[in-house]
Amino acid sequence: MKKISLKHNGLKPAKAGSLLPKCPTGIQGLDEITGGGLPRGRPTLVCGGAGCGKTLLAAEFLVRGAAQFDEPGVLMAFEETEKELKANVASLGFDLEGLVRRGKIVVDYIHIERSEFQESGAYDLEGLFVRLGHAIDSIGAKRVVLDTLEVLFASLPDEATLRSELRRLFRWLKDKGVTALITAERGREQFTRHGLEEYVSDCVIMLDHRVNDQIATRHLRVVKYRGAMHGTNEFPFLIGDDGIGVLPITSLSLNHKASSERIATGIPRLDAMLGGKGFFRGSSILITGTPGTGKTIISCNFAQAAARRGERVLYFSFEESPDQIMRNMHSIGLHLEPLVAKGLLRFHSARPSLYGLEMHLATMFKEIAAFKPHVVIIDPITSLMDSGSDSEGKAMVTRLIDYLKAGQVTSLFTSLTQGGHALAQSEAAMSSLMDSWVLLQDFEGNGERNRVLYVLKARGMKHSNQIREFLISDHGIDVVDAYIGASGVLTGSARAAQNALEKAALLASQQEAAQLKREVERKRKALDRQISDLRSDYEAEALELRRIAEQVGTRTRMLTTERTAYGILRQADAKAVVIPKAKSKPVRKNG
Repeated sequence: MKKISLKHNGLKPAKAGSLLPKCPTGIQGLDEITGGGLPRGRPTLVCGGAGCGKTLLAAEFLVRGAAQFDEPGVLMAFEETEKELKANVASLGFDLEGLVRRGKIVVDYIHIERSEFQESGAYDLEGLFVRLGHAIDSIGAKRVVLDTLEVLFASLPDEATLRSELRRLFRWLKDKGVTALITAERGREQFTRHGLEEYVSDCVIMLDHRVNDQIATRHLRVVKYRGAMHGTNEFPFLIGDDGIGVLPITSLSLNHKASSERIATGIPRLDAMLGGKGFFRGSSILITGTPGTGKTIISCNFAQAAARRGERVLYFSFEESPDQIMRNMHSIGLHLEPLVAKGLLRFHSARPSLYGLEMHLATMFKEIAAFKPHVVIIDPITSLMDSGSDSEGKAMVTRLIDYLKAGQVTSLFTSLTQGGHALAQSEAAMSSLMDSWVLLQDFEGNGERNRVLYVLKARGMKHSNQIREFLISDHGIDVVDAYIGASGVLTGSARAAQNALEKAALLASQQEAAQLKREVERKRKALDRQISDLRSDYEAEALELRRIAEQVGTRTRMLTTERTAYGILRQADAKAVVIPKAKSKPVRKNG
């Protein structure tokens, strides 16, 4: 195969120095979306409807440029006065008035009213160029904001003149070498009212303030960016007391690290079910169950265990206020107030209907970035997912999990399920995204309602596959072994009754065994006595037998001696008797 050379084809690889220079905005998330900021030395158009935040974004671009990057700027406004702009920007926590006083920013308000004009000759922007050029040169400005174009071009007589002057304005800004940000109102069928600004701009950012199901959400989208790669999706953004925050939440990939460290849950028996060590740090944990099964209680124990290790915990609650949660935990002997006072535990409570899904997610990201927690708890995540479709809810959870895992933050989600469909609903929703899944269920029987717990999955670790009964008392919580027999799983009083029956049966068996043992011992002792008596009789008889045997031997010797003596006396066998030698027989002679 012939190797193609870029050099021979007139193509050269891009060098770092040939990349488009970027001007960082300092706005959280916007620089990530644009790959470093706005195109330096070129105009950028920010368009959108009323109330979407165009002026505030432009003002923050100037303020952060002057305060963080030492780039002076000029703000030329056609709708709001300098006093109004300073008050509006102060709501974001920015000291625009101080920057103006120090010569870092020039604010110039130009009042344009069509009814006050008297036309004489051709209309052009030459006067604007002179005024704007003087403001730029007076402080050596690197950044310029024009707010807004509609007021400036309202007096142009026809589209041809508008197009000509618009191109002339953008060319003049480029020639001055300033990074310009120009705001414009959104048109009905096009990005801007005139439909021309987006074509002559090097970068176009669309802001949107929409309302779905009576919930308002602001979105940002980079529609166009000449000469640079950029994110093309819509991103929610917040306007808060510290400025605008844009979160590039759809740009995350599966490249986060996995920790081997294990952290305790605060429930010893639950840790034992997880191999005795608890969950992995940085993992995602799902606790599902019907109402009243103890999901929040497990979450609070998990939070307390983390805080006692000196870790920061951020608790998002969407059903109960912080005071209510802490009061309820007193019933099980759990006191969270000292942890809150030490700054180790922070609650963030809000109704799901307060924002849309994207805005809730942006708010959570903002809180996480500010508090920098080690553990994040969302209780319950299903309250948020009900605010949108299943696909939107799963996408939100996916983004949140990816964001937390990228920072090695351990996350615990509680999920509310209904009746006997716990497994099906959770599996369809988000359980596949979780590293560990603990299920809480109700068992009803014998007029009682009891709780059981078991671990459905725990990726990367050994875990118990047995059901445990989950007990809640004023001394805390405990996980005990459930009775599993031929009749099924017994919990509560049925388990206690079965345990009592088993104890009674065991006691009866022990008593029977003890009685049998005593009987066997009695027989053993009786047998030992019989053996002892027989041994005594045997030894007595053996002794008597030895005595008799000795007597018989004595008598036999005596009889032999007497016979020999009698024979000698009679001399009947005198010649015949010869003293025998060893191993020889006596020899008798006739005669």
